[in-house]
Amino acid sequence: MITKIRCTWAGESPIYVDYHDHEWGRPEHDDGKLFEMLILEGMQAGLSWITVLKKREAYRAAFDGFDPHKVALYGDAKITELMANEGIIRNRLKINAVVNNAKLFLKVVEKHGSFDKFIWGYVDYTPIIGRYKKIEDMPATTPLSDKISKDLKKIGFKFVGSTIIYAFMQATGMVNDHIRECFVYKEMLNGVMSTSFKEN
Repeated sequence: MITKIRCTWAGESPIYVDYHDHEWGRPEHDDGKLFEMLILEGMQAGLSWITVLKKREAYRAAFDGFDPHKVALYGDAKITELMANEGIIRNRLKINAVVNNAKLFLKVVEKHGSFDKFIWGYVDYTPIIGRYKKIEDMPATTPLSDKISKDLKKIGFKFVGSTIIYAFMQATGMVNDHIRECFVYKEMLNGVMSTSFKEN
């Protein structure tokens, strides 16, 4: 049996391995998923990603499946309810930011047709390929994540610092930051989308 080589951060936790194998770094263009990842990455601020990942289903239930149309309508009563929900990270600033970001997300969609078109426009709709041998070589931010962060903050988004945005870019496949020996990295290069990649 051939053992698959993965990015070392995936470890052996089933939830982490599944996330690594099937989601992280794979191009995501569904607005609902993009909104979910933007919110979850913001929730991670100051915490480990696996902490958020383990609470993902609780977040989906608490925030109406991350439907920005519903979340944008949350008022004080709903926020109070969320603050009492032990299944999620009960941080009022972060919860308020989710509601704020949902409203702005919808404005971006209205202006650009979709959030997908807006956010992927920053990479010319083609994933940037990392060339890293080990995770320690990867940056926490890049000039591009700095720019996107600055632009989102100008619009009014919260919890969208450059580190959060770069993590979002990695998660949604805007950059392929799997290490070069990782089987997912090779799948992405050898797959049908390989011709649309551009190098970092």
